Amino acid sequence: MESNIKKRWISLYVENQVGVLSKISGLFSAKSYNLDSLTVGTTEDPTVSRMTIATVSDDETFEQIKKQLNRLVEVIKVIDFTDVFVRMKEILYIKVRKCTLEEKTELFQIAETFRARVVGYSKDSLLLEFVQTATKNDAVIKLVKEEFRNIEVVRGGSVGIESINVMER
Repeated sequence: MESNIKKRWISLYVENQVGVLSKISGLFSAKSYNLDSLTVGTTEDPTVSRMTIATVSDDETFEQIKKQLNRLVEVIKVIDFTDVFVRMKEILYIKVRKCTLEEKTELFQIAETFRARVVGYSKDSLLLEFVQTATKNDAVIKLVKEEFRNIEVVRGGSVGIESINVMER
């Protein structure tokens, strides 16, 4: 039997209360499920927060995760994003220190290629901001690590929303 292990995405609507994040992350920890990424923020309704969770699992384990999340009182709705067309982005900051002029030129080219913004600049440093898919951010990090020595990477988790199919309007 094939294990079908792959990256999975879940979006949760939860009550915006103290301890809910801890309870949900605790559920993953207690069952030895790994969280690859978790983001949370309030929605248009200040009493409701929305979480986007990434994990890697097989079909059977993923079904268990969804069932256990649905059992939590604070969880309003669980949405499986795994096979749905979703608009999903994450934020990434890369700071490169001790740059030469040539390295800065190369960083500006990388920024242009990956549609990044230069958000910080000094005599020998550059701070780039990327808002793109996790896969593209992985590629940027790999490229920058290969080319530059003195880097710092800060990465936020992905957020996503179901896409609107313009053809159905």
